[in-house]
Amino acid sequence: MKRATSRIGLYVGILLSVAIWSLRASVARAEVTTIKLGHIGFPGSLFDIVAQEYARRVNTELKGRYEVKVFHSSQLGSDEQMVKGVKLGAPEMFEPSTVMSTVEPKFGVFEMPYLITSRGQMKKAAENPEVRKALFDGLPAKGMRVLGVWENGFRHITNSVRPIIKPEDLKGVKLRVPGGAWRVNMFKAYGANPAPMPFAEVYSALQSGVMDGQENPFAQIASAKLQEVQKYLSLSGHVYSPAYLIVSEDFWQKVPKDAQAVLSKIAVELGDYARSQGEALDRDLLAKLVPPLKVNEVNKPAFIQASASIYQQFGREVPGGAELVKLIQSLR
Repeated sequence: MKRATSRIGLYVGILLSVAIWSLRASVARAEVTTIKLGHIGFPGSLFDIVAQEYARRVNTELKGRYEVKVFHSSQLGSDEQMVKGVKLGAPEMFEPSTVMSTVEPKFGVFEMPYLITSRGQMKKAAENPEVRKALFDGLPAKGMRVLGVWENGFRHITNSVRPIIKPEDLKGVKLRVPGGAWRVNMFKAYGANPAPMPFAEVYSALQSGVMDGQENPFAQIASAKLQEVQKYLSLSGHVYSPAYLIVSEDFWQKVPKDAQAVLSKIAVELGDYARSQGEALDRDLLAKLVPPLKVNEVNKPAFIQASASIYQQFGREVPGGAELVKLIQSLR
């Protein structure tokens, strides 16, 4: 009888131990907060390379508390949709570029042709207190904030009509551009027929002839396989586009200060990582794009001259725009 009672006690003890362990494991899992980080780039794009590295570092340093999950290829929507969503906390983070000029007009400064001439200049601009104040300080009131300045890259023109050597060669070319007024204005000044379109739709639009061309950094062109549906690559380098790590302000205010510090620190650290990766991709990818694309240099002085009206318009329409342009030019 005693032996049977002892066995029953042992079994009950084991069951209680298992139940307690399961409860603790469930609680631990419940305490991990998922941070969804969305972007429009495809796997292999600089967008995705840097976002995945951010997730890896955060998930290591905040293991058991926060887990960043990256959603590439517009899985969480277009840039415009994620701009709206992040204000509501869904997604918690996203990685935009050009579309930020629709949130704060001063971000359009990075749409000015040939303003940024090197990654070194971009680093200085990203770290400059006056630039950061002009661009970033008003964002929390709009439901978001910038944690880090990363890279999209130097943009070049591809099309299937003709090599683009001077602005006049763009006359009549149907050119896909990202959301935001300034890229549209720029290419209209050059004579093209620009139209904004979500990046996820670009391949089919080029393949079908709805669009003749587009403009993007090498990493975006290659990862989206746009070389399969284009003939010419013109090395215009007309705009350097930063990318940004944006966090929902609503979500951010729920994150403890120590975790905020880690999320911010890693985002800032990855600025240099993004620019070095972008530089390496620029070196490596041209050989993969040419062939099949036929490559040509452009007459940059002609493009710069044709861009004067865009700078004038930006200075007129964006309060403080002319001063911001001069400040960033001074950082060369």
